[in-house]
Amino acid sequence: MRTEIATLGEFGLIRRLTENIELQNSSSKYGVGDDAAVLSYPDKQVLVTTDLLMEGIHFDLTYVPLKHLGYKAAMVNFSDIYAMNGLPRQITVSIALSKRFSVEDIEDFYAGVQLACKMHQVDIVGGDTSSSLTGLAISITCIGEADKDKVIYRNGAKDTDLICVSGDLGAAYMGLQLLEREKAVFKGEKEVQPDFAGKEYLLERQLKPEARKDIIEKLAKANIRPTSMMDISDGLSSELMHICTQSNVGCRVYEEHIPIDYQTAVMAEEFNMNLTTCALNGGEDYELLFTVPIADHEKITEMEGVKLIGHITKKDLGCFLITRDNQEFKLKAQGWNPLQEKKK
Repeated sequence: MRTEIATLGEFGLIRRLTENIELQNSSSKYGVGDDAAVLSYPDKQVLVTTDLLMEGIHFDLTYVPLKHLGYKAAMVNFSDIYAMNGLPRQITVSIALSKRFSVEDIEDFYAGVQLACKMHQVDIVGGDTSSSLTGLAISITCIGEADKDKVIYRNGAKDTDLICVSGDLGAAYMGLQLLEREKAVFKGEKEVQPDFAGKEYLLERQLKPEARKDIIEKLAKANIRPTSMMDISDGLSSELMHICTQSNVGCRVYEEHIPIDYQTAVMAEEFNMNLTTCALNGGEDYELLFTVPIADHEKITEMEGVKLIGHITKKDLGCFLITRDNQEFKLKAQGWNPLQEKKK
């Protein structure tokens, strides 16, 4: 069944998408239904982040299901709040859509957003809808909270600090390469089904990333306060350069310590790509990159899901990758840049 959006109108569509929302946070005083949401944060720092996702630039609906897109759009915003050592509490969801989308399509998208929100106890408190002449555009703003003395910035890394990452790197990028390859192979052949057997993890990392609330909780439990932190959206190399630039320091990262999943390694070989380059520059992993004082060495090495990959140095020593055979390569911020023109 397909319901044209025009039959409901803007307010009818918003009502249909938001009628079952129940608020979960005490800081959400009033949500959807008035001119503005009402939030209350008496004793906390308020964190705000926004992401804009454009069809054809950030996602391809040839292979991205709308429910997954909704889930991912919410998750990437939660990840930004966790990267500040905060907790996401509310989001607003704005979408612009062309006539090719039905009400049911947008309900699928919203179902994904709501699933992500339910998992992380986040309230949808507003948003907007509009028509678009160029496909689907999504803008999500996330509001979070943190204790005043617990917010972590990118500019606090110090010489001798340890560099840590959560999870593994490069899998989301390899998942994207796989989807793009299958799209090219099967273009125009509707009957042929792509074969993703044994590569499920890569697809999940690309289509259904998970924001690392668990790592924030583990750090708090172990009484570790990172000196700087970011989430890895544009690639490890790029994010590490941000931390070093803003903290006025250098770094050494060891190739042999960069965590990489087996499926990522197999896929890189299949594509004849350099595995370390994929892990350094791939992006969209939404893992946490953070630095901790050297005194926390023992606690960090015992923490499940966290890997120690290097250390911070003085600025004049520069930012380098140390390869397995002990060569030094200058780190370059070659991460994904949405404003870069595509090579013809």
